[in-house]
Amino acid sequence: MRAIQIDRFGTPDVLRVADVPEPVPAAGEVLIRTVATALNPVDDKTREGAIGEGTPPLPLTLGWDLAGIVVDGGDSGLDAGARVIAMSHQLGSARGTWADLVALPAGAVAPAPASVSLPEAATLPLPGLTAWQTLEWLAVSAGERLLVAGAAGAVGGLALQIARARGVEVDALVSRDAQAAFAREHGAGFVTTDPAALPEGRYDAVFDTFGAFVTGAVADGGRYASIATQAGPVPDLSERGVRTTVHQVREDGAGLAELSRLVDEGALKLRLHGTYGVRDVVAAHERYLRGGLAGKIALAF
Repeated sequence: MRAIQIDRFGTPDVLRVADVPEPVPAAGEVLIRTVATALNPVDDKTREGAIGEGTPPLPLTLGWDLAGIVVDGGDSGLDAGARVIAMSHQLGSARGTWADLVALPAGAVAPAPASVSLPEAATLPLPGLTAWQTLEWLAVSAGERLLVAGAAGAVGGLALQIARARGVEVDALVSRDAQAAFAREHGAGFVTTDPAALPEGRYDAVFDTFGAFVTGAVADGGRYASIATQAGPVPDLSERGVRTTVHQVREDGAGLAELSRLVDEGALKLRLHGTYGVRDVVAAHERYLRGGLAGKIALAF
């Protein structure tokens, strides 16, 4: 079967379509035929060697996101032919999803949203779970105030929508004026590109997607979560009673099921910039590197 692999680090030209053995699902695993997957920043960093010691041994199949069709559900309760989505923690398990067939733990798999195509659904797992799990840690509830820093990005845009679906009042910090319209259209109240314009101590919680460290905006006794591991830890705010974390995503089929429900209810809109075939994976990475995307890039198998 085909898999998109690297056997060395470098520019997108190191990506190759390799012939690899088909996976044999172990007990508790589901065998899935991939229809589509997506390109995430972690895939780009892995390809270029920026992850360092956290990278599994080469050669390595890339990919975290998966949307496909169940081939063998084992004892998971998922029937053959079911449309599913999943996220594989590729750096931790070395189970990349950029392959024709993927075997994953049943607990990492969930029904795909019925209202969108599988290429669209493939854009959801990694950024969606990152947003979902970080919001769970922040424990924001209806009527509370949340600031999302990077609210027009892949993770921030989903976090904004999920929080609004929960009745949370959300303000947004975005990078460019052109992104402000997206944040407003998806429910943000106050939107700015200037961190200095954020009101001091206004927010019960801050969701920081890129290492903005706008710590003055969080209220005493509040919560501050970052997902920007490359930016380092959040400054110590314990003197103000503020809890902080740098969240790292984990496999979570139950969370994916909730995200699928929100998509089908119309509360969560997915953004697909374009779809590339497996043989065009180098071109997909090159397009990603040019930036200015209107959504995620999917790879179709």
